[in-house]
Amino acid sequence: MTTVRVLIVDDDDLMRAGLHAVLSSDETIAVVGEAADGLDAVEQARSLGPDVILMDVRMPVLDGIGATRAIVDAAPDARVLILTTFSDDDYVFGALTAGASGFLLKRARPEQLIAAIHTIAAGESLLAPSITRTVIDRMTGEPRPEPDPAVLRRLRELTPREREVLELIGRGLSNTEIAKALFVEESTVKTHVKRLLAKLRLRDRVQAVILAYESGLVRPGERPHAID
Repeated sequence: MTTVRVLIVDDDDLMRAGLHAVLSSDETIAVVGEAADGLDAVEQARSLGPDVILMDVRMPVLDGIGATRAIVDAAPDARVLILTTFSDDDYVFGALTAGASGFLLKRARPEQLIAAIHTIAAGESLLAPSITRTVIDRMTGEPRPEPDPAVLRRLRELTPREREVLELIGRGLSNTEIAKALFVEESTVKTHVKRLLAKLRLRDRVQAVILAYESGLVRPGERPHAID
């Protein structure tokens, strides 16, 4: 397995040390740096080229949401995994719309954290269904902005089946649930998701949920599918 290069960002010295110890126990992960604030994180992301950045939210100088937004521009190949004690809607929505690829609470077990890092490094999103619903609920509670004409043009490039999959993603369905709804194999759904993300120039599934609402493909007030 390829070694995943990780940058740890947290203003708590003890937390950084603990995370470093946990990650160092896995031979497939290399901690390449640590930062105590968001501004330092941006600089280290640019200079060290990590694959995954473990990002705290509440930090001095520049918080985790601002740092994530800056890192997406400064080091677009790096993927951000938000790791925090806070599950407040504002933090979730802010971090994900800033470009984070996942969201994990600090109470997660060490094995969950290691698995999450590998998931993010592989180019996948890490979103519990409850987090997806948070994004959807937030989108439905806000006025829908005018769709970007460029986005609408890219939407027209999707095949009918890809548009259908995008709509179901926007409603909060998992790949397994989409496969059942469309009577296809889950591997087929994964292929459709990969292709539509590429065509729409989206980083991950979270951005697909947001785009589905902003483009009008899914209307505010249409409730997401219940996920256990």
